[in-house]
Amino acid sequence: MADAELEQIRKARLEQLKAQASGTGSAGPSQGNQAEQQKQQEAEARQSILNQILHPEAADRLGRIRLVKEERAADVENRLIMLARTGQLRQKVTEAQLKELLNAVADTKEEEKIVVNRRKNWDDEDDDDLLDL
Repeated sequence: MADAELEQIRKARLEQLKAQASGTGSAGPSQGNQAEQQKQQEAEARQSILNQILHPEAADRLGRIRLVKEERAADVENRLIMLARTGQLRQKVTEAQLKELLNAVADTKEEEKIVVNRRKNWDDEDDDDLLDL
């Protein structure tokens, strides 16, 4: 599994180097197009890896999470890809395992909390005027 993804990345990089060698004299729009092409290739490689390591139900859940919290989905994808590359995944990730991973990511991320401190025994003189009506 890891060999196939590495081979895809190598082929993409080789094509990129060939394109750079053939078009070294031109600058400007081709470089922007080339950067866009590279981003697209990286996205395709990521998607290919995820398709190999996720069960369809888990991939579907991750897609729904991406719609709501793209940042959290990207964190989980990065973690899954890292686990796959280091050989720590022995089988495809199920939906239950994905839920555990999501909980682990949620626990490590500290969300900003708003704390409201109310003053006790606050005596406002303006409130007394309302009672005299």
